[in-house]
Amino acid sequence: MLRLEPMPNCLRDQQSPRNRVCYKSETCSMAVGLQSQKAVVRIDNVGGHTTEILELHSVKPSVQIFVVLGNPGVVAFYHDYVESLFKFLNGKASITVISHVAHTSEAINLDESFKSLIIKDWEAGKLYSLHEQIEHKGHFLKGLVEKADVPIVLVGHSIGAYMVLELLKQFQDKVHYVLGVYPFLTLNRESLKQFIIFKFCLFPPMSRLLSSLSGLVGSSPRWISRTLLKSTLGWSWGANSVDLACSHLMKYSVARNFIYLGGTEFKQLKSPPDWDFLRKNQKKICLLFGSNDHWGPLSLLKEVSKKAPSLKVAVEREGLLHDFSCNEAGSIWVARFTADVVLSAVPGL
Repeated sequence: MLRLEPMPNCLRDQQSPRNRVCYKSETCSMAVGLQSQKAVVRIDNVGGHTTEILELHSVKPSVQIFVVLGNPGVVAFYHDYVESLFKFLNGKASITVISHVAHTSEAINLDESFKSLIIKDWEAGKLYSLHEQIEHKGHFLKGLVEKADVPIVLVGHSIGAYMVLELLKQFQDKVHYVLGVYPFLTLNRESLKQFIIFKFCLFPPMSRLLSSLSGLVGSSPRWISRTLLKSTLGWSWGANSVDLACSHLMKYSVARNFIYLGGTEFKQLKSPPDWDFLRKNQKKICLLFGSNDHWGPLSLLKEVSKKAPSLKVAVEREGLLHDFSCNEAGSIWVARFTADVVLSAVPGL
């Protein structure tokens, strides 16, 4: 577990040059006696697509937070983040997270050990691009806007940060504030890892091979899939996230979709960020960068600070990874940061 050390609220320090801060962490007060509430998952139709929705509702919300995921977009990985954020905001926020289209499959448990599952591909093998995933989130946000009578804050993780900025273009008068955490907004041409992933995603035979291998691993005995995943991609993940990846991600149809989405991300993000739009909306945007994150490198932070100097940026230096939601310490830290941003952005919360 990482030790979180309370510090003054550097986001509100208007003397910080270019609104740039190095954010260690801050303790947000929790309401005394706040009951422990659990986020719940339901299945609904969003824009004609079967969608998993993770939500935690406030009895008397003062703000509505809509979280858009990275890639893969599976809501189960964000349970700890959502529940921690709810507590740090003293139960005054309703929080909603939705899955990406075709990034999850219906799992019907045949025994209570979760070792035997029937998997149903809701989208019958169809692949969905970055543009289509943004449209899907737009359908949901439109309904949220029509019902909400409190400020709406968008939070996007990784490619989700790009998505929420695109949603802000569509709902500028309806969205109060936007936070991007570990944002993937444009290609990092200095990253060898990103270059390799780029080639894999855009080479169809390789993407099909990787998807087939994922399906093979997912169909193997759980101890084998867990060991393989933990020793490769999930070395920093908590045990629950490793199990979730085995049950939710290691399926051919799901892997095909998140790899395909990755390919369309790389095509779209060859272009630089929309600097004109960021400048026009810099008062209602905050971006959190990681100190060692090739998806949102510090070189991009410097460029943001130069071209949109009033846009708030922060640097996480706790040693967390891009996939923060896959372990408890990362989920709590980012939830604490998110809460501080929301408290600063929404008056009277």
